[in-house]
Amino acid sequence: MSEHPHPHPAAGSESARTAAPLATPPQRAPLRALDDALAELLATVTPLARSERVSTFEADGRVLAADLVSPLHVPPQDNSAMDGYAVRAADVQHPGAVLRVSQRIAAGDAGAPLEAGTAARIFTGAPVPPGADAVVPQEDTEAVSGDVHGVRFLQLPKAGQFVRRAGEDVSRGAVVLARGSRLGPAELGLAASIGASHLDVVARPRVALFSTGDELVMPGEVAPEALPPGAIYNSNRYVLRALLQRLGCEVSDLGIVPDRLDATVAALKTAADHHDLILTSGGVSVGEEDHIKPAVRQLGALDLWQIAIKPGKPFAHGHVRRDAGAMDERDAHCHFIGLPGNPVSSFITFVLLVRPFLLALQGAAAALPAALPLPAHFDWPRPDKRREFLRVRRNAAGGLDLFANQSSGVLTSAVWGDGVVDNPPAHAIARGEMVRFIPFSELLA
Repeated sequence: MSEHPHPHPAAGSESARTAAPLATPPQRAPLRALDDALAELLATVTPLARSERVSTFEADGRVLAADLVSPLHVPPQDNSAMDGYAVRAADVQHPGAVLRVSQRIAAGDAGAPLEAGTAARIFTGAPVPPGADAVVPQEDTEAVSGDVHGVRFLQLPKAGQFVRRAGEDVSRGAVVLARGSRLGPAELGLAASIGASHLDVVARPRVALFSTGDELVMPGEVAPEALPPGAIYNSNRYVLRALLQRLGCEVSDLGIVPDRLDATVAALKTAADHHDLILTSGGVSVGEEDHIKPAVRQLGALDLWQIAIKPGKPFAHGHVRRDAGAMDERDAHCHFIGLPGNPVSSFITFVLLVRPFLLALQGAAAALPAALPLPAHFDWPRPDKRREFLRVRRNAAGGLDLFANQSSGVLTSAVWGDGVVDNPPAHAIARGEMVRFIPFSELLA
């Protein structure tokens, strides 16, 4: 929204000469470092107390609500790591020794105790029979024909070789996944390996999403050729909704709220009663048509930050009071976060601040992803005084190319790029210099 200054009397007029001097505008607060802002934002979070039990098949991306303790050893007993022969190592005294094959053990079978001076044909994953202390791979043996089925050993075995010990992966009573773990394919497989068909996970955060601005139009409502002057399609709604869903949130899309204080207050009150977070884009600047600030303050509290990053300087957070009895919750407030309206600014502030906030709300680790050192295949001679997040793309030579237009309104840069360079304040980049690269794959995980 644009600012609408009050008109002043023309210079040299009588009214101008007799008018009281203009008040000195209040000084703006200094820019806040991103790390400090993130720490302060996370300090407002109390992890959700709600949890639910879901099928392990349906738990991908969820956050574990309680430690997962193993009721058994994995593997449950000693088993073979190879197809071959289980033996007592002491029974094979020299290369070329021959032992009678006394039994055959496949995966899922339970072998008998191994007779002294014999070998057991065994397959990968099959239990090692009592008495055996080594497995000889079949490629180190050769069959012996004759009346007695035997096997010749071409190599001397060592006790313990190719035997996977009971509990080698997981021991009974061990915490295999800690509370707060984000569950992915490997974690789900580990849970299944100890027999967990269902898991207790943190309830999905409930997020109310809406946009402000009479200039916003939804795709499909107006054809491009009929778009009125000054109108723009609402891209932020699509970006933010997808980001929220990737983080496992239940999203209530409240659409576009009209640029009126009463409409904004009504939307906030409705959203606060049934959600954990209200997320908006746009409407937190100084224009007369920006009603988010007074509406949130009327219903709760609001802090406005100027964060020392580019893009994405303006950021708002606070809370909105819930009506008594509206929810069965200990917390009487709903969190509020307001993002800037420019699409790249909205995207960047979400992945840097909102994503960690939502992870913390679910009790998961909320640190920013670690950066990778990669060479810049570009020059950046005129850096900003703020910490910059430059949209870049890895190239075939192992370096990073820079998108030509780094404007906060150019969403193409986030599509073309596959990550950002985290550039310190006022730091010029010379071609070939090692820079800090954060992949979008980490920021969007």
